[in-house]
Amino acid sequence: MNSEQDLLDGAALTVFRLNGQFLTIGDGLSAPAGISVAWWQVMAAVQDQPQPVAGIARAMGITRQSVQRIADLLVGKGMCEYRPNPAHKRAKLVAMTEEGEAAIRRIDPQHAAMAHRLSAALGPAEFAATVAALTRLAATLDTIIANEDQPRYTAT
Repeated sequence: MNSEQDLLDGAALTVFRLNGQFLTIGDGLSAPAGISVAWWQVMAAVQDQPQPVAGIARAMGITRQSVQRIADLLVGKGMCEYRPNPAHKRAKLVAMTEEGEAAIRRIDPQHAAMAHRLSAALGPAEFAATVAALTRLAATLDTIIANEDQPRYTAT
């Protein structure tokens, strides 16, 4: 892989593969708690602080409609609730309930074990460097996308 195009292809294909791997792992971790990995993702986004659906969607990189559907299911199951949003009257905040917190706690032991296995396999320093590199890549892509009126795939 020498060309910039080859590097972009390699990065994209690797991230697509990682996404599939993380979804497989997430399904295995979340199933015993009675939730799907998609539910877990939305719940994790509001675990520390209630968020509007649009904010969750931006953070996760998925559509607002997908998050709305999952949030409605979580509210229906009693794992999340809608709260008034002081910043926007129509865009309610999604917040975790005690039942949702309990589901996340049921995941924690297996989650911690998987994190330990991955850290042991990579080494703590390489694990941290990998997360930093992926975070930097995502932030850079956010900047590139935000600076375009519409996606352009032509040489500049």
